[in-house]
Amino acid sequence: MRILNWQSLNAAEQQRILDRPAQARPEVLQQQVAEIIAAVRSEGDAAVLRYTRRFDCETLDSLAYPVEKIDQQAAKLAAKTRAAIDLAFSTITRFHKPQRPQQLTVETAPGVICSQRFHPLDAVGLYVPGGSAVLPSTAMMLGIPAQLAGCARRVLVSPPDANGDLSPALMYVAQKCGITEVYRCGGAQAIAALAYGTETIAPVVKIFGPGNSYVTAAKQQVSQDASGAAIDMPAGPSELLVIADDTANPAYVAADLLSQAEHGADSQVILLSPSADLLKATAQAIEQQLTDLPRADVARQALQTSSLVQVNSIAEAVVISQRYAPEHLSLQLDDTERWLDQLTNAGSVFVGHYTPESGGDYATGTNHVLPTYGFARNYSSLGLLDFYRRYTVQQASREGLAGLADAIVELAQTEGLDAHARAVSIRLQQQQGEPS
Repeated sequence: MRILNWQSLNAAEQQRILDRPAQARPEVLQQQVAEIIAAVRSEGDAAVLRYTRRFDCETLDSLAYPVEKIDQQAAKLAAKTRAAIDLAFSTITRFHKPQRPQQLTVETAPGVICSQRFHPLDAVGLYVPGGSAVLPSTAMMLGIPAQLAGCARRVLVSPPDANGDLSPALMYVAQKCGITEVYRCGGAQAIAALAYGTETIAPVVKIFGPGNSYVTAAKQQVSQDASGAAIDMPAGPSELLVIADDTANPAYVAADLLSQAEHGADSQVILLSPSADLLKATAQAIEQQLTDLPRADVARQALQTSSLVQVNSIAEAVVISQRYAPEHLSLQLDDTERWLDQLTNAGSVFVGHYTPESGGDYATGTNHVLPTYGFARNYSSLGLLDFYRRYTVQQASREGLAGLADAIVELAQTEGLDAHARAVSIRLQQQQGEPS
């Protein structure tokens, strides 16, 4: 893995370090995704099945996964795995449950009552990536808040294996989260099916979950269409930035970097440190740990677009991190509290030498569905509130309206909207005793 010195690079070279690999040819990607979405909109199930047969299961004959099949798969799950899921389910629930919103009611002026209310989304699509890794943890990160919020339809989609099945672990989570529908499809075609519906899959109002660059592009495209669906965030290929000083253990740092690099060839990891010794030791530890890593080939591909970077100081590393806005940010420093408040552009922050990023992936309790591609500057980590609609209610008495009338009329006339002004004045011209 390459070791670079930030100060020896020009501005263009510095930017290349921070460029995400999945953005290499965005115009080609966007066109391919648009074609897939168009096919699903015009052909429905036939298009989704065609793409699923091409990429996942050649013999798949239906998208729906029957309840009896879900039960059969869940029953196969080993007791040890079941116990691990149960523990993670409890910590994730414990963190998300207190996030339930409370209705707010305020008398903003005498006789004028305004309230803020929340209602769970009626139908949500939960996208769980598949392919080279089975991710029941993602199903929990999506299914638990959907269940806590009380979303009526909780629709899970995930690519099947070569036999057309979904994993026992994933189906056990589906049971625990009260998933109402399960479909075997992935990629941009699954996003299109959720957004627009097919003969088998009814459309949802919002789509959640991470995925590869095709999934992310599809989510963005359907969210920009008035007839499509809302999305949680641009959550694409995984990324991790580590800021470490000479108190960090290079074996720990290497393990964290590889934990994200093994997600996929389009993942990216970066280490920033003022310590040349730590950078060198971490590079050696990465090579050593790769020798017995089952997904070493995938990790090596990701490492080709990843970097170990020497910086002048932790302060400079903070500036770079804020610019990069990582999905995951690990602080392996002796004085983390000094810097934590300055590091605001990150999806989730892991503080200290004994807080591995994989803890957040599975069982600390926070949500691992996070913004990538630098969107941590303006998007938040997934939370319970994302599964609700927020709306407001207001009610004014005749006296309450009278108290605001002059201001409303003046503002309406200032904007040249006379009908707005009349809507107030006509009510106050009525005789006392008329309906108010």
